[in-house]
Amino acid sequence: MSKRIAKVKELMKRELSELIQRDFSFPGVLVTVNDVDMTPDFKNAHVFIGIIGDPGQKRRVVAELNAKHGAIQNKICQRVVLKYTPVISFRSDDSIERGVKVVALMDQLDELCPPAPDVDETESASPIEPEK
Repeated sequence: MSKRIAKVKELMKRELSELIQRDFSFPGVLVTVNDVDMTPDFKNAHVFIGIIGDPGQKRRVVAELNAKHGAIQNKICQRVVLKYTPVISFRSDDSIERGVKVVALMDQLDELCPPAPDVDETESASPIEPEK
């Protein structure tokens, strides 16, 4: 990925985060912009939204953002100057929830499996036999 694409993606991510925080209200739900994936020609942008809430709320948030994507694009166009304003589509991103589940599973493994003894402990526990 070129530096320009990376910079535009980061700029879009920052501006979309501010816009969603400022202009939208989702009571009882935490909404974050996790990533923006743009085509190399900057004509399309897929925005991955992290949503902490129940599944019904997640679908509602994504549906509302996609329904208002035209207004969001107009506001982004005023803040991010590009030759083409990208067509924005929002998608739910469950990567944070998957990460929390993995950490919980690792914690369960720690509880079930005691740690293996260190090599130093096993060597010091055995008696030293004299050489013959």
